[in-house]
Parts: sequence; structure tokens; C-alpha cells
Amino acid sequence: MTRRANTRSAAVEVWHEYLSNKAKRLRDGRFLVHGRRAITRALECRWPLETLVYRLGTPEPSDWARQVLDTSGVPSVGLVPEVMAGLAEPSGPVPELVAVAVSQRPELEDFAPGTPWDPPMVVVYDRPTSAVRLGALIRSAVAYGAGGVIVTGTAADHYDPQSVRASDGALFAIPVLRASGPAQVAAFRDRQRDRGIATRIVGSDDHGGIAVDELRFGDATVLVLGDESERLAVPWQQVCDELVCVPTDGTLGAPSAAAVALYEISRQRRLLR
Repeated sequence: MTRRANTRSAAVEVWHEYLSNKAKRLRDGRFLVHGRRAITRALECRWPLETLVYRLGTPEPSDWARQVLDTSGVPSVGLVPEVMAGLAEPSGPVPELVAVAVSQRPELEDFAPGTPWDPPMVVVYDRPTSAVRLGALIRSAVAYGAGGVIVTGTAADHYDPQSVRASDGALFAIPVLRASGPAQVAAFRDRQRDRGIATRIVGSDDHGGIAVDELRFGDATVLVLGDESERLAVPWQQVCDELVCVPTDGTLGAPSAAAVALYEISRQRRLLR
């Protein structure tokens, strides 16, 4: 059912808060999805969407937007452009379509990826401060077949619209879990070992460890990356089974380092098949 909203309604005010208010997103269990690729991926992955908000007036909706509105089965609401502008990304144009999505926050204690015959890769991002970098890391994790992403600390939110956009919709194709720190991740590794899945925690540390292509990655791997610092925090070094580095003349940053390491892990696994 579609209704026309010519003025700023209470619902629009709430949706607007989801752009920048992490506490509001967490409390309501809702977040916004912008962009054709991200919305399309959410629909392909059957992610629960609550509402599709579309722009009224000219220009006419694109063929893609019209098809989504006509075939998705998601309730839709039309807003005049000046109201729709309030749901735009920072410094972004007035969107033709925005999805209000229901967040999913699976518990790490229930996460049990892979089997002894199909050992998983899992990526840990320690205390990310940038939603954009978090989204980019999630995109790399999906591209190389990781079984999940664990985000530690209380920093960037993976449901921040900037993270959703930077993930290019990959967020909807992989479990993203939260952990307080190294102890919870070590407990996850131990639970995997109890399931008969040989699992190592491998930390990426530019000041220690061997080159990433010198380590054999046949077993299940939990790859841990920090954010700004080139060195992993001491508590992480204490729970890591191995430390690796990506040999460069500078610092790649977590998303790029993750992409390099995940490529190497996937390359080695292809050779073992």
C-alpha cells in the first residue's frame, strides 16, 4: 500500500535519525539502504525490508526502481522531493529509492561455520573507526568466500549507511557478528576445534610475523586485522597462533590488507583442491 507524504511526518523523522544515530538504529533494529546495487543485493539475499521509500514527481522513476516497487512485495511510501532529500546520504543527491531494512545481529556463541572437510575463513576487524573502511572490508570478505566477519569493540557500526554503501551490498550476503575483544574470538576458535575443525587465529601485523605468502593456510583461519595501527594490540598478539605481514613500503590499511591476505588464502586453497 502506498501513501503520499507531502510534509515531514513522524516516520520520516525516525528514518532520518537512522542516517547518523547509531543508538537509534540499535534500539529500533532498523537501518537505511541506499543505492541500486545494495538494494538489489538485499532483495536477492531475501533480507527483511520493512518499507521502500521512493521519490514522487519528476524525473520519473527509473525502470529499475519501478520494477522493484512493482515486484518486490515490500510496502512502499512516496515522498515529495524536498522531504525525500532528508533521507539522502551526506552530500548525496536526492535518492529515487531508499529501503528501510530490519537489522540482524546474530550471536557469536551460535556461530558455527564450516565443517572439517570445508574449513572456513573468518575475518575479525578490531575496533574499526570508519564505517566506510568497515564496509570495504566486508566487501572483500564476501568476494573471497569468507564465512563471516566479526567486528570487535564499540566503534563503527556495520549498519551505518556509509558501511552499507561501501560494502556494495555484500553486507547482506555474510554473517556480521560483534565481539567485545580477543577473549570472545579465542573462545570461538576453541568451539570450532571442539567441532573437529582445526582452526588458527592469524593476526596481520606489519611489525611482526612472516610474509603472508610464506604461511600455509590449509586449516580453518580466523584472520585478525587492526584499524589504523600497523601493530596489533598486545591482547590480540597473545591469542594469535601466528602473525603475518603484507610486505609493502607503507601501510595498506585494514581493508586492503584483508583483500591481499584473503586472496592468498583462497589461492592456496584452490591449489589444494
